[in-house]
Amino acid sequence: MPTQAEQIEQLRWHKFPVLNDGFVCLVDCMGDDAAVVQAARVSYGEGTRRVSDDRTLIRYLMRHRHTTPFEMAELKFLIRVPMDCWRQWIRHRTASVNEYSTRYSVAIDSAQTTAPDEWRTQAEQNRQGSGAALPAEVGDQLTQDEHHFQKSARDMYHARLEAGVAREQARKDLPLCTYTEAYWKVDLHNLLHFLALRMDAHAQQEIREYATTVGENIVKPLFPQVWEAFCDYRLEGSTLSRLESEVIRKLVAQTPDRTPPYTLPEFMAVQDATWRDLTRCRERDECLAKLQSLGLVARETK
Repeated sequence: MPTQAEQIEQLRWHKFPVLNDGFVCLVDCMGDDAAVVQAARVSYGEGTRRVSDDRTLIRYLMRHRHTTPFEMAELKFLIRVPMDCWRQWIRHRTASVNEYSTRYSVAIDSAQTTAPDEWRTQAEQNRQGSGAALPAEVGDQLTQDEHHFQKSARDMYHARLEAGVAREQARKDLPLCTYTEAYWKVDLHNLLHFLALRMDAHAQQEIREYATTVGENIVKPLFPQVWEAFCDYRLEGSTLSRLESEVIRKLVAQTPDRTPPYTLPEFMAVQDATWRDLTRCRERDECLAKLQSLGLVARETK
C-alpha cells in the first residue's frame, strides 16, 4: 500500500483527460484521512482513540455534518475547462482561484467540440436539463456547423491580433466553448460539497464529467475513508423531510396488515395537504421518487 506522500507524487501533474481537450490534475495536497481525525480529536483531548477508530470517527463526522475537521485538508488543482462550464464551476465561491488571463496572453487555441451523437434535446420536465440524444443526421449537421463557427471565430480573433488590436479587446467575440485554465485550491469540506452537487444526476453532463474525474481519480485514492463516508451518506445516500417522513407513517398506518410496495393511488391518498391542489408539484414528485427507490411505492408500468 503506497504512503500518502507516494500517492501524491504519483498523482501530481498527471493530467486526467475530460471532454475533447480538457483535463484535471493535482498540483498539491495537504492532509489525509488522519488529518481529519486529528482535527476532530483535538476537541476531546487524549484517550478518544481507544473508543473510536479513525474510520468510525470519520463516518460519525460525515453523518452528523461536523464539517470543520474536513476543512483541515486542502487540495490544489490545475484544470482546463470550457468557459461555459467554468461559469458553473466558479459559482463555488469557497475556493482560491487564479485563471489564465487573455488580457496578458493569447487565448488558448482549443475549443470544446461535440460529436454527432452527443447533441441532446431539452428536457421536458427540467428547464435547465437535457433529454434524449438528437437523431444522428441532425447531429451530423450540427457538428459541421459547430466546426465552421469555431474556425471563423478563431480566425477573426487572430486577424484582430495581427491588425494590432489589444488582446483584451480582441478576445470579446470568442465563443464560450473556448478552453481556459485555472489553478483551483479548495479545502476538503468545500470540495466534497462541490462534488455532491456536480456529480449529481441533475448536474450538466459536462461539469459532471469533471467532478467525477476529480472525485474518482484524485480524492478517492488520497482520502479513502472520507470518500467511503461521503459516498455512503451524501453521494449515494438520501434524506427525508418532515413531510416525507409523515407520508411514510400514513402509508403504514392506513394499511397495517400489508407489506410494501404500496400503490400510487395509496401514495396520493396520504400526500401532504399542501401538495393536493397542485397539478405539478416537484416536492411531491421527489418524495415519490425516493419512496420508489426504496421499494416502498411501486413504479407504474406503461
